[in-house]
Amino acid sequence: MMGGFRIRTDLALEAKENCESEHEAMRGVKVEEQANEEAEIYTTIVKIETENGARAMGKPVGTYITLEAPNMSSPDEGYHREISEEFARHLKKLIGTERLQEKRILVVGLGNREVTPDALGPEVIGNLNITRHMIRIYGRISEDLRMTGVISAIVPGVMAQTGMETLEIIRGVAEETKPELVLVIDALAARSTKRLNRTIQITDTGIDPGSGVGNHRHAINQKELGIPVIAVGVPTVVDAATIVNDAMEELIGEMEKLEELKQMTGAFHALDQAEKHQMLHELIAPNLNTMFVTPKDIDETVKYLSYTISEGLNLVFSGKI
Repeated sequence: MMGGFRIRTDLALEAKENCESEHEAMRGVKVEEQANEEAEIYTTIVKIETENGARAMGKPVGTYITLEAPNMSSPDEGYHREISEEFARHLKKLIGTERLQEKRILVVGLGNREVTPDALGPEVIGNLNITRHMIRIYGRISEDLRMTGVISAIVPGVMAQTGMETLEIIRGVAEETKPELVLVIDALAARSTKRLNRTIQITDTGIDPGSGVGNHRHAINQKELGIPVIAVGVPTVVDAATIVNDAMEELIGEMEKLEELKQMTGAFHALDQAEKHQMLHELIAPNLNTMFVTPKDIDETVKYLSYTISEGLNLVFSGKI
């Protein structure tokens, strides 16, 4: 952080890395790393345990699980199945196994279906096995229904479409259907282009919709709804300053290989990560400061990712994992 400036990211893992680059104290924050080398899936669990840790990280107290898979955006069904299973195992631990097959769970697909980078939530809902209506009408007459939770879902849209805060819609549905858990799915913003469409974050702290792109809405969390809220997200966009910063880092890395150019790069490397980002924001034309970038194949990628996440949810809700 610098002069009130904070790099835009929804990922707790990147917030941790930013604190480390600025040499900020990390008291009250625990980090655990796991690696599935065979499947190339790397997991980082960040636990913010105190308010001091929360202030340093700029994130609420809670658990943040980040899965990174370098080939997540590729159309490899077998690989996506492995990611779904890994995702499901971590999600199940976060939900807890007690009475999971009896739990009433409301799944919320946040975002705008008409804007592809923001369509992850609605796409996941479209692939989800919904059971509440079947159980209410027919009871648990089949083996599948006996093993599954009571799952309902909603795609509330965005304020420009409904004129209502997303929280207002979710609260109204929750008051009527009485879920024991709300699970929200949303597209996120990342700091690193390397994590774009290759990362899944799971957290028990809920979510602040739009915060990663500077479009803050009311938080969706346990404090607001009175029931536990788990958020799942994938970063689909980065801001313009991030693109420029990454390009400059690559350029300077190459320049440092040449002895005669090393002095030119020393001043830039003397800055910490936030100072570099601040400098770039000041140098970039004002009309680019609010620009966010997404890959050109985002439509296909969102389809793959939505299947991956929905498959993981279905595995958890059906008791198959």
